[in-house]
Amino acid sequence: METSRSVLIVPLLVVGGLAAGPAAAAAPVVPFDTSFVRHSHRRPVFQLDQRFSILNGKVVGTNGFKGGIEWRGRWRAGLGFYRLSGGVPTRTTQPPGTPPGTRDEVRFRYGVIYGEYVFIGNPRWELSTPLQLGIGGYYTKYLFPDGGVARTNSRILYLVEPSVAAHYRIFRWVGLGAGTGYRQVFASGEQPEDQISGYIFFARVKLFLGDLYKVVRGRQRLFSQDGLK
Repeated sequence: METSRSVLIVPLLVVGGLAAGPAAAAAPVVPFDTSFVRHSHRRPVFQLDQRFSILNGKVVGTNGFKGGIEWRGRWRAGLGFYRLSGGVPTRTTQPPGTPPGTRDEVRFRYGVIYGEYVFIGNPRWELSTPLQLGIGGYYTKYLFPDGGVARTNSRILYLVEPSVAAHYRIFRWVGLGAGTGYRQVFASGEQPEDQISGYIFFARVKLFLGDLYKVVRGRQRLFSQDGLK
């Protein structure tokens, strides 16, 4: 009896495999949707943002940072602050009586509100269109040969910075990004003589604070690739 039962099982398994084979082969393959990264919840984001532009014919850096909130994986908004990393010789005429050998440098800093729209991406990378609206102060600093320092009154400037940006997430909690755009500066009064408007290009380090918090709490490995492959 045991022999006959064993013999009957083998054909049933073979027939079952043949029946399942064509059905499995016919199952459609659904491609991964890269239209945007989906997240059902809001989460904080933070960026260290190094921008470069041409000011008075010289490539200069502008150091800054941004922090805000992301929701639905598609929209971001927040606040930021930037300042010129070093002085740049101005195009203005030095005041009468200025000692020979005096150096003059333009200084520029500004705060922004920003919005960003992610139009394509997946958990590893994305392409987005940030827009920044800002208000800043612009002044000239004089460095005298005897070590003395003086500066002009700060003038208020307004700016708009549309750009295109991309980033690649190395680990779950950190990514590297780059982009390019244009800075348009407006003034309510006298226009600045220095060339502040112009093309910008930037590099950034992006921290994903929610995942970084999980790493600090030991809930996630430091170099985790979970969900990124």
